[in-house]
Amino acid sequence: MLPRGTSSPLCRMNESSPDGLLFNDHDFSSELLRQLNGFRQNSILTDVSICAGAWEVPCHRNVLASSSPYFRAMFCSNFRESSEAKVQLKGVNSMTLDQIVLYVYTGAVHITADNVLPLMEAASMLQYPKLFEACSSYLQSQLTPSNCLGMIRLSEILSCKTLKKKAREVALTYFPEVSASADLKELCALELRDYLGDDGLCGEEEKVFEALMVWIKHDLQARKRYMQDLFRLVRLQYIHPAFFHHFIANDALLQSSPSCQVILETAKRQMFPLYGATSAPDLQPPWHIPPRNSYQDFLILLGGRKDNQQTTRDVLLYNRQTGQWQSLAKLPTRLYKAAAVSLHRSVYVLGGMAVGAQKSVPSHNVYVFSLKLNQWSLGQPMLAARYSHRSTAHKNFIFSIGGIGEGQEVMGSMERFDSICNVWESVASMPVEVLHPAVAVKDQRLYLFGGEDIMQNPVRLIQVYHISRNTWFKMETRMIKNVCAPAVVLGERIVIVGGYTRRILAYDPQSNKFVKCADMKDRRMHHGATVMGNKLYVTGGRRLTTDCTIEDSASFDCYDPETDTWTSQGQLPHKLFDHACLTLQCIPHTSTFP
Repeated sequence: MLPRGTSSPLCRMNESSPDGLLFNDHDFSSELLRQLNGFRQNSILTDVSICAGAWEVPCHRNVLASSSPYFRAMFCSNFRESSEAKVQLKGVNSMTLDQIVLYVYTGAVHITADNVLPLMEAASMLQYPKLFEACSSYLQSQLTPSNCLGMIRLSEILSCKTLKKKAREVALTYFPEVSASADLKELCALELRDYLGDDGLCGEEEKVFEALMVWIKHDLQARKRYMQDLFRLVRLQYIHPAFFHHFIANDALLQSSPSCQVILETAKRQMFPLYGATSAPDLQPPWHIPPRNSYQDFLILLGGRKDNQQTTRDVLLYNRQTGQWQSLAKLPTRLYKAAAVSLHRSVYVLGGMAVGAQKSVPSHNVYVFSLKLNQWSLGQPMLAARYSHRSTAHKNFIFSIGGIGEGQEVMGSMERFDSICNVWESVASMPVEVLHPAVAVKDQRLYLFGGEDIMQNPVRLIQVYHISRNTWFKMETRMIKNVCAPAVVLGERIVIVGGYTRRILAYDPQSNKFVKCADMKDRRMHHGATVMGNKLYVTGGRRLTTDCTIEDSASFDCYDPETDTWTSQGQLPHKLFDHACLTLQCIPHTSTFP
């Protein structure tokens, strides 16, 4: 008997833990399952045999009934199998039956390439959803561009949504590789339409067109009737004009369809307005459709003076998604005050002063950069060597304007590169020879704003070149006083960005009027500017301080026309001026499929 006033240990425990003790044996259920599996293996207390043909596996009804709704219905209802000693499972082979029973009693099964399909079918029939999804996960891990279309077929047979979703992602992400597989030729018209019309398809439109034509020609008589509807899904406005000109415009199969002819004529008129394509008012392709989601805008900086040292060969890429800068293949040579434009998913670097060890001379060379390959190649050279010139691109043309020539003379000449025919040709010279104007193209007209004359005096002119007519006219204006300033097209207006001033001017070609925008923080010149996502990005340059000294800049700023505000995007990797700054729209390189 406890001494007076002493409580029992049980009472003390209850006082400290009023709800008692919850004991949880984590090993009990697995040990129980292990014991039941041992009973099964030794046919102890087994009361039913599951059969696949002549193959029999002794089991316990209560274990099977507890493991799946399929067996619960079989053994706990008034079905004939509830009282039979042997139960046949149709559509399940002996090896798969063993694996299913092993899974029921152990929760484990080894999935391989040889057994995954019969195991998945059995898991579906016998209602083991986790095993079914495990098989799906294994198949997803085996997906490649060459088998993904077949996997989609399989997922539809098995009603497996997760496998179908993943296989479709692979098909869209690696469409160029998928289009080379034999399975693509076996798609029905609706299935192909589903792919070609998907915004998420990752592949250049040239590949989309090629895939379509391969599919049609595989069974021409049966599939020709689908050609018009499917051809309309090819976004012709994003196809390289040279490819369109050489491989699409005069394709005999497309020409045999009157409806496709109308689409082709409309595309010609949109792509080649200078070539006088005939009018096609009906069935116009939807030219307002944006590029597929796989296309991204990348900001690229090329050359220029780095950290106030000699002209650099560096090429930098900025990814808006990550906010990171990365180095690309360097320019083939040092080029002082070259010009650069983006055209057809490539960068063209034109002329410049070729900086050599012995002598620097103006160049007429053209270098072409492929972001997809991260490689430079030599293009068709310009007619005249020039540097400190301006260049711009429009449709399938590049214009190279003015600059300084081989005799150090200020040039008023302009030449035009036709990317379809791969030739340069002389066009009308500018009315007034100027250096360092702001240049932009809008609505079939090329605009030169300001600049300076040979005496370095600002020129208060807008010089306008009508592209299809090959004629110039000029307008005097007191609003213009820019030198070494870039111009960009932002919406319906041309924006002149600084140029020995903080001022940002937006010019409306329709009304011939200027609107002042929010000023930059600094008076800038020799900087770069480009547009991405309807916002203006300004890079580097030189700035005039309040005491009129000149400093190199590494600033990286963004202007939003919706709010008329500037925000800093951080800093460039280094100070930079007299560089090229442009936007390149392309599909990021997809790494080889593992």
